[in-house]
Amino acid sequence: MLLPIALLVGAPLFVLDVVAADDNPAAENAENTVVVGKCQDAKCRADKPASPPADWSHRQIENFPEEETPVSLFNGRDLSGWEGHLDPYWSVEDGVIVARNDEDNAPQVSTYLLTKKPYRNFRLVFESKLVESEMHSGIALWGRKYDIDGEAFSYQGHLVMYPSGYGFWDLYRRNLIYQDKDGAARAAGHQHDWNKMEILAIGDRIRHVINGKLVADWTDPQPELCGRGPIGLQLHSNSVPQEVHFRGLVISEDPEDTLITVEEEVAK
Repeated sequence: MLLPIALLVGAPLFVLDVVAADDNPAAENAENTVVVGKCQDAKCRADKPASPPADWSHRQIENFPEEETPVSLFNGRDLSGWEGHLDPYWSVEDGVIVARNDEDNAPQVSTYLLTKKPYRNFRLVFESKLVESEMHSGIALWGRKYDIDGEAFSYQGHLVMYPSGYGFWDLYRRNLIYQDKDGAARAAGHQHDWNKMEILAIGDRIRHVINGKLVADWTDPQPELCGRGPIGLQLHSNSVPQEVHFRGLVISEDPEDTLITVEEEVAK
């Protein structure tokens, strides 16, 4: 059941579609669904203030097709709607999800912060920054929480990797399934700065955009391995201190089959 809540912010009137918790199979995520509003007319969409935190991911909301309903996976305050080894690895600092380990507690198996809700076909727009170490991070999808070697929050499924080891990995199954052979992802990405990304996962096809450049477009030859599952943020296994930041994390389900963050090349 959708409960329309009209909010007056300055002059424009807009409506937030709030999903009642008793109608939501993932009630823990219900509070996050109010982060992104849907205006009722074009003027409202133009005048609507940005949803906090005012980062690139949330500013992209106006680029989402009208037929889509973008939702924030992260409320900017805490890790409601997520699960994982929060202590000692995951925290929220200044509106950013922080993954961090020291040398003495470095994970021996890659650990993940997982959405409590599963997803199948989706568009995810977000930003991520590798702060410390040279090991890649990534976004896990189309799989399941995987318990291995005492790590209850590892993952079996697909992984979109960045930076460093750009490409796609099939965790605990086929290993490397797509490699950045032409260097497109490496050329587009930043090693130790914010990367603005879009992942469009529809059917058996994954597209990855980094900083406005389409760097990967891959179709899985084994579509039976592309199933509904939680989305995971990766803190890679390591033996040294590492830190990765994530913010934005705006998602829409059953999206249009088109990318929204690719920048057009300007003729020189």
